[in-house]
Amino acid sequence: MMTPDSALFTAMAVVNLEGDLLDQGEFTTWLTLWQPDGLYVVPIDPQETDFKNTLNYACDDHHMREKRVKRLYSGESISTTPRARTLRTLSRFRVLEATDDQIVVRGAQSLWEHRKGHSRHYAADITWQLQRHGESWLIEQKVIRLVNSDDVLHSIGYIL
Repeated sequence: MMTPDSALFTAMAVVNLEGDLLDQGEFTTWLTLWQPDGLYVVPIDPQETDFKNTLNYACDDHHMREKRVKRLYSGESISTTPRARTLRTLSRFRVLEATDDQIVVRGAQSLWEHRKGHSRHYAADITWQLQRHGESWLIEQKVIRLVNSDDVLHSIGYIL
C-alpha cells in the first residue's frame, strides 16, 4: 500500500517534470506524460465538475492535446508567434487520494508569461489525477482552475 509520503513524492516528481517540460517548450515530451484517454481541462467556472457538458476554455482529449502541440510548434497561429516564454512555480501540494494505482493531488500554480514585451500572471489551483502505468505514472486528468477565470482569458500561446 502506498503511504501518504510516497504518494506525495511520486506526484510531485510527475508534476514538477510536467511544469519544467512546459516552460522549456518540450511539448512533444509533455504528450508522453499522458494516459491516452487523459483529459486536460481549463474550466471557465472554477466550481464546475461536469466538464464534458459545460463550456470550458479547454477540454482536451489525446487528439486535441496533439493538435494544440502541433499549433505551438508550427508558428502558424497568431497566438503562438512569437512563442511566449513562461515560468511557473508549483507549490502547496496536498494528496487528496492515494492507492497503489492512482494518486490525486492538488497544488497551486503561479505562472508568468512574457510575450511581445508584455508580462501576464495567472494563478490557479490545479488538480492532477495520476494513474500507474507499469513502473511509471501518467496524467489521467489535469484540471486548471484559474483564480481569475471571471476575467477575460487572453489568447494563450502555451499550455497552462
